Amino acid sequence: MEFRVYLMSSGWNIYLSIMEVNENRSDKGYLVKYLIYLFCALLIVLFVSLANAKNLHFEKFYQERWCKANGGETEVVFPDKTRCDCLTSTHAIEFDFGKKWAEAIGQALYYSIQTGKRAGVVLILEKPGDYKYWIRLNTVIEHFGLPIDTWITVPPGGLD
Repeated sequence: MEFRVYLMSSGWNIYLSIMEVNENRSDKGYLVKYLIYLFCALLIVLFVSLANAKNLHFEKFYQERWCKANGGETEVVFPDKTRCDCLTSTHAIEFDFGKKWAEAIGQALYYSIQTGKRAGVVLILEKPGDYKYWIRLNTVIEHFGLPIDTWITVPPGGLD
């Protein structure tokens, strides 16, 4: 008997599907094996949830709020299957939490190439200590003369 576990994440929801490859349920070990696989799958879901617990909100929360307020479209898929977080009439924008500021530069520049629009980064700052990442981001952009515009977004109610 063989089981395959599929775990897919889609924004706020996590879907879990356990599919049995061998439909022979007369095996006495079936229930035990099923419960073991189910337990392992639930541990994976718990781990993924705890990994996101370090942030106040998911990145998608900030994307949707900021992009809507600025007349953009979220999660635009390009022919090569990459996804731009927010596409406005003038910018191709990457959203990232403060610690991922360096990664945001590369992604924003790539989205700019794909669209012909100006690159943009919206840096998500959730606590006052995250401001150092804003300084790093803009220092690198200024030092190398990169064609990237930047914005900050914070949780509703501001930084605590």
